[in-house]
Amino acid sequence: MHRFVSCPVLAAALLAVAGAPATAAASAYLHTATLETDAGAPILVLGLSAAVSARVYTLEKPHRIVIDLPATQGAIGLRLPTARNPVTAIRGAPRTPDGYRMVLELPRTTVAPQLISLAGAGGYQLRVSLTGVLPVVAPAPAPAPAPRTVQPAHSPGRFGRDIIVAIDAGHGGDDPGATGPGGTREKDVTLAIARTLAARINDRPGMRAVLTRDSDRLIDLRQRFERARNARADLFVSIHADAVRDRSITGASVYTLSYHGASSEAAKRLADRENATVLKGGISLAGVDPNLASVLLDAAQSQIMGQSVEAADAVLGALDQVGAVRKKVVQHAGFMVLKSPDLPSMLVETAYISNPAEERNLRSSDYQQRLAEAIESGVTRYFRQHPPDGTNYASAHGADGKVGDDSGV
Repeated sequence: MHRFVSCPVLAAALLAVAGAPATAAASAYLHTATLETDAGAPILVLGLSAAVSARVYTLEKPHRIVIDLPATQGAIGLRLPTARNPVTAIRGAPRTPDGYRMVLELPRTTVAPQLISLAGAGGYQLRVSLTGVLPVVAPAPAPAPAPRTVQPAHSPGRFGRDIIVAIDAGHGGDDPGATGPGGTREKDVTLAIARTLAARINDRPGMRAVLTRDSDRLIDLRQRFERARNARADLFVSIHADAVRDRSITGASVYTLSYHGASSEAAKRLADRENATVLKGGISLAGVDPNLASVLLDAAQSQIMGQSVEAADAVLGALDQVGAVRKKVVQHAGFMVLKSPDLPSMLVETAYISNPAEERNLRSSDYQQRLAEAIESGVTRYFRQHPPDGTNYASAHGADGKVGDDSGV
């Protein structure tokens, strides 16, 4: 059941400050989200870089308020507030390539939210007031069945396990990938680096590597990250060597999944949810109400995308110590191998095989070793800061993951 609430935008204030209609379709970023109190009633305050035409409505089974922000992306580092009475949970996730959705769960009451938009010197605010709690006039319906919990093959064990890193050597078999001016094939270089990286990770106590391929064979792109999930991996790293027409271009880059790629994959998985969509932790979307399934998947992907960026940033910083880095910040793209809904993933373009000098480097076992060492250093730094619960690595390095340096275990 939907209860739509109009958005009373303060058009005069917006026009005076911004010189444009409040419904302008310009892209915006959601920078902050806080839960404040006014006269005893909670108010959700959203800080945006530009005005948006927000839409607010309520859903039942369970009771919740949904705030859709079109033409909006969540800024990197966005933190959602802690829920407080009467809000029992707060979630947020990208909804479309340029849209963002927030969901506030409520107790068994009906709330009439009020949405107000304000312009200020530092940007725009959307204030969602949760005043006007209305009594439930009809008997409360029976609680909706909770999402079915199973123990999927990709779910990590609870205690005393190793961190598992899935390493994916790009291309293979009938797909050689890019070819350098000297005839070096990408599929050979990526396999050599992947094997070296796996050996280094296996030498580190509390960590274990698995390879999506350990021979010259072609594996379907979707099957690559499914193999990682089946291996109970905590991180997926795909190794590549880029090529462009301009042979002067050099440097490494690191990619994570784009909002558009996440959105398209979410749509596919929701369509297939009756068959196999099971999220880490044992949440199955089979038989779940479509609206709830969408919110669950959005929340899972939003969390995973944030973890992916943190891990990728650590690897990019380490690669900068080896050679040229073309992109100084983590890039985003819709690569198929990055589309696991619940597995932090990155794609590393180690160098440009189309550049003669970098092609020579990529053929060198010494340079392959240096690249593997850098990637392993970044991965280790990430897990030292964010050790998964229940792992031997978390026990060895403390619950908060804080250790002295990255020189070794």
